[in-house]
Amino acid sequence: MRLVQQINLAPRGEFELLGGITIPNLISAFILIALIAAALIFFFMLIIGGIKYITSGGDKGKAETARGMITAALIGLVIVFSAWAIVQLIQAFFGVSIFTLNIPNAYGG
Repeated sequence: MRLVQQINLAPRGEFELLGGITIPNLISAFILIALIAAALIFFFMLIIGGIKYITSGGDKGKAETARGMITAALIGLVIVFSAWAIVQLIQAFFGVSIFTLNIPNAYGG
């Protein structure tokens, strides 16, 4: 007679919530964090560019550098919010949620 012992690798105690972490959850969290980080970075670039433009003191070189920074920040913000809008449109039209990686099957489930 052979005694077989089962090993339970499920997290216990305060680590129980870690059992719900999956690859799709990690990918969707990374996408969401990347969008938020990019929006914050471009927003602060816009603020810094505005401050540099105000403090340029009439120097054309500094004012042009600041104007370029403001333009780049605005273009970056437009790209980030366009990506977010595209994700929302995909979710509305096809039912595919990129932020939760919920892809419906052919039966609608």
